[in-house]
Amino acid sequence: MTQIAGAQVLTCPVNLDDVDLFSPGAQEYWFDAYKILHEKAPIHRIPGEGAAPGADAFILSKYDDIAMVVRDPDLFPFYNPGEETQAEEIFNQQGFGAVNSTTQTMRPDIEQHKQHRIQITDPWVGSTGAPRHTAMITQAATGLIDGWIEKGQVEFVKGFAAPLPQIVIETILGFPLDDIPQLRAWEEEQVRRFVYGSTHKNLLSPEEEVDNAKSLVQFQQYIKQRLDEKRACPVDDMVTFLSQVTYQGRQLDDAEIVGVAYGMHIGGNETTQYALTAEAYVLAQRPDIFQELKADRSKVRFFVEEALRLYAPTQGLSTRRVARDTEIRGLPIPKGSLLHLRYGAGNRDPEEYAEPTEFRLDRPHAGRHLTFSQGPRACPGSGLSRLEQNIAVNLLLDRLDEVHFTPGKNDFTHQPGIMLGMWNLFLDFTPA
Repeated sequence: MTQIAGAQVLTCPVNLDDVDLFSPGAQEYWFDAYKILHEKAPIHRIPGEGAAPGADAFILSKYDDIAMVVRDPDLFPFYNPGEETQAEEIFNQQGFGAVNSTTQTMRPDIEQHKQHRIQITDPWVGSTGAPRHTAMITQAATGLIDGWIEKGQVEFVKGFAAPLPQIVIETILGFPLDDIPQLRAWEEEQVRRFVYGSTHKNLLSPEEEVDNAKSLVQFQQYIKQRLDEKRACPVDDMVTFLSQVTYQGRQLDDAEIVGVAYGMHIGGNETTQYALTAEAYVLAQRPDIFQELKADRSKVRFFVEEALRLYAPTQGLSTRRVARDTEIRGLPIPKGSLLHLRYGAGNRDPEEYAEPTEFRLDRPHAGRHLTFSQGPRACPGSGLSRLEQNIAVNLLLDRLDEVHFTPGKNDFTHQPGIMLGMWNLFLDFTPA
């Protein structure tokens, strides 16, 4: 490490002792670290960081290992450390319970998790329900492009990648678009621990936990206000649907509706923003790919999947604990261990992908990457995110003849945390 202004900043790792995925600056060298983990430590121990006292955590970086874990929820159940005690009290006393509390009432086991997806989320954001939003997404994306197409340049994150998924998810939920500035602030609080949290567990300090909880309770109360309005005046949106749906023979209570809407809001924003930014980065970096896609739009869906593989928005999560003693690759993994599944590394595993760091439009089984996880707990909104990305890329190809990085403006640095998000992306372009 080198010292800069009193802070330790990581440099590019050259051996296993240099690998640190979670310290400031690590984001700029993740891909180099993954190569070392694949070769030297496909299961990398983090001492004392497990799910039980005295237990360890393990970073999994190989595709097959991660896929095996996410498809076995019995041996590797979902892990959520819960909020800090004082923060949890704030949620319980002032809001509608901790943000993960409805999981226990609506989907406590895998079978009910499947039913929750089929009955609650798929009709709106799954692969079957997402296409109903095609016209709305197209209109929103077109309006954003109209705002800067005549200027010849754009800061893409603020001009497109961030506002598009925000507009889309607020419209689906039924939240007024005039409220987007406040909703954006709450959305940033929702992902605060994943951006500014420490260690692989994304920990906030007790003071930060309390501050975060106070803000998110206000968001819960906002959702309840919108719910009351929908009950009084039903419209065609997801919150109205949640107020009317019969789930497992009963109506949902207020806390459950707030919890579902809360989850949709966090899932529908940041990750799609990062994916859209990465795709624009590739289009500017690779004019050959830009022109190939422009000439053959059937390749756009393969472009989207390859970008999702190489630049997974969520690079890793510590969300699986070990229910009983087991082994992975012959290494004993005791009960109580915590597994950090490094999806971004699995997506670059040379044993799974030929030329894993190359961007290939002809890659077989393009959608088998780990970006949305796999198995029964795969991302419920992947269908919506894929739809947004495909529409956006096609519209960019429609409206632009060429695109490249604005000279002298980009440093291509990433925000902290476990998500691969650029701070900004300055582009110059020629309108079609």
